[in-house]
Amino acid sequence: MIEIRQVGHAFGERVVLRDLTLDLTERRIAVVGGNGSGKSTFARLLNGLLVPSRGHVRVDGLDTRRDGKAVRRKVGFVFQNPDNQIVLPGVAEDLAFGLRNLGLPKDEIARRVDEALHRYDLQALADHPAHLLSGGQKQLLAIAGVLAMAPDIIVLDEPTTLLDLRNKRRIAQAIDALPQRAILVSHDLAFLEGVDRVLVFDEGRVVIDDSPSVALPAYEAMMS
Repeated sequence: MIEIRQVGHAFGERVVLRDLTLDLTERRIAVVGGNGSGKSTFARLLNGLLVPSRGHVRVDGLDTRRDGKAVRRKVGFVFQNPDNQIVLPGVAEDLAFGLRNLGLPKDEIARRVDEALHRYDLQALADHPAHLLSGGQKQLLAIAGVLAMAPDIIVLDEPTTLLDLRNKRRIAQAIDALPQRAILVSHDLAFLEGVDRVLVFDEGRVVIDDSPSVALPAYEAMMS
């Protein structure tokens, strides 16, 4: 479980999040809000990419401020732009990069890389230059790289923003099939209809916390 207790966050004088207290337990949670509402900052707090200016974020009892490395093993993060996440030139070697950082033995790294390539239909591209992949293939590689590290939870920040309709559907299917719990930050409301819970952010606060059938129409009305 992710526990958020009296969390606030500021960048200098600019307050981005205010007085958040939440328990995140559902299998699929969506986070929506207008530009500058605080949702992306909130997402980065969940695995310790940021630590809150005040309050605490805990994952299964681990505090992101004190236990950041252990938290990041439990909570994977997929960035909006996969180019920010792909660090090595080849597809297979990029998948192996995070696994080597975990200190896994070579045979276990090879097994996980092969499994990830097959799960996302990337096996024919194992030796392909990662920067020459399509946008959808890059996003799949980013997801595969996080999934190979076997986190308990995956946070995805705007995973379909840069994609065409075909690749949006492909990514949606890949996310739906994830065995892990997932927290999805997205402007694409159609992409979020199957989630269990929706958090709507406005001016750094959660203003709606409900099922998608209630929260998404309310959010659309709020933004109209």
